Amino acid sequence: MASAHQQTAIIIPARYGSSRFPGKPMAKIAGTAMLERVWRIAKAVERVDAVYVATDDDRIAKLVTDFGGEAVMTPTTCRNGTERSLATLAEIDVQPDIVLNLQGDAVLTPPWILQALVDAMQDDVGLTMATPAVRMTAKQVADLVAAKADGQVSGTTVTFDSKYRALYFSKRVIPYVRGRSDAPPIYRHIGLYAYRRDVLETLCGLEPGPLEQAEQLEQLRALENGIGIQVVEVDYRGRTHWSVDAPEDVVKVEELIAEEGELVDLT
Repeated sequence: MASAHQQTAIIIPARYGSSRFPGKPMAKIAGTAMLERVWRIAKAVERVDAVYVATDDDRIAKLVTDFGGEAVMTPTTCRNGTERSLATLAEIDVQPDIVLNLQGDAVLTPPWILQALVDAMQDDVGLTMATPAVRMTAKQVADLVAAKADGQVSGTTVTFDSKYRALYFSKRVIPYVRGRSDAPPIYRHIGLYAYRRDVLETLCGLEPGPLEQAEQLEQLRALENGIGIQVVEVDYRGRTHWSVDAPEDVVKVEELIAEEGELVDLT
């Protein structure tokens, strides 16, 4: 169901404090601050009216101003990026219809993945939330299963119905396949979300349910309360995804950028 353009904002929550990597958004990657890289990725997405960096730290706000972005100061009491995104809406004049939450360390997230989310929400006003997932190869599945057996927590998979509406997200590899040669594909979830503004407001007013608490996956709050999530299938087009969780990850990301090139123009 196509519709007229809806006001869309990308909000990038960015905290200075981190037990494993203090000041992470300000860390330089190949000469450019991580947060600036993420901001430039967001700015490359079409059909987006504004990009904001939501922070509670003056040092990050100054960095954003210096590279030409717009910082919004939010309370230190925000418990997560979702709450920080909602707090941003209280501080800006133009209220978007669609909000996309992009983490401040998502430095290797291709802009075409964000574009797919924006397009899905713009083109179908019936969608309440959207999130991307990538189809895994047999080797990727085997590697993830082995890593989970060794105790790895990271790596979330998702199942969905014939219309790509999410059924469940889990830190286990789902669906479980019992010795079938024609097993269904397995999809790895990418932690990005696009919301209708009213849905974002509703979610932040709800308490975590038992499934969310068991899996420690915030998106399950939506499913537990009957809020649908549209899964958008995407791919990395041959690029490598790598999370920046600790200082040593910076070197790996720099190596990947040197090998695969920049995602967007940084000039």
